[in-house]
Amino acid sequence: MLNKDNSLLLVIDVQEKLVNMLKNVDIEKIKNDFSKISKAANLLDIKTIVTEQYPKGLGQTINEVKDNLPNSALFFEKTTFSALKENEILEEIKKANKKQVVLFGIESHICVFQTALELKEKGYEVFVVSDLSYSRNNQEKDLVMKNLRHKDIMTLSLEMILFMWLEGAKNPNFKEVQALIK
Repeated sequence: MLNKDNSLLLVIDVQEKLVNMLKNVDIEKIKNDFSKISKAANLLDIKTIVTEQYPKGLGQTINEVKDNLPNSALFFEKTTFSALKENEILEEIKKANKKQVVLFGIESHICVFQTALELKEKGYEVFVVSDLSYSRNNQEKDLVMKNLRHKDIMTLSLEMILFMWLEGAKNPNFKEVQALIK
């Protein structure tokens, strides 16, 4: 079971040019959904790491994510597809001392997929937020989600993640988090 006290949120390459290249999607809805998990991480004090694939060419993390994350969120530039191939990121994940990693981002069939597989290989419980992970081609995303499940990596929706973090209506942040998905 996912537990907020044992969770780390890993945001993979939710950058300006990557978001804008997505086809057949409502970009404003996507940005709004990205902001929801960022706000929830902030409210629930979830340790957060953000990666940016070659930001000089692909732009910075979108404001809807960046502006709503906890102040303690750490940002890392990367050029590898798996975030764990960057020693600095891997060391920060280890230092967080969390057993569960919730991740999402762009592109699901490349960076999200490779990072999830490597996290699993290193012994982490991995949860991919399926409705916040995108590829330019929807067929690629569908294939990734199928393959992740075959590797015993959970693919969950944003709402599932948020309510697992809350655990119950007595959580002091229940109303604020619930309001994010209404």
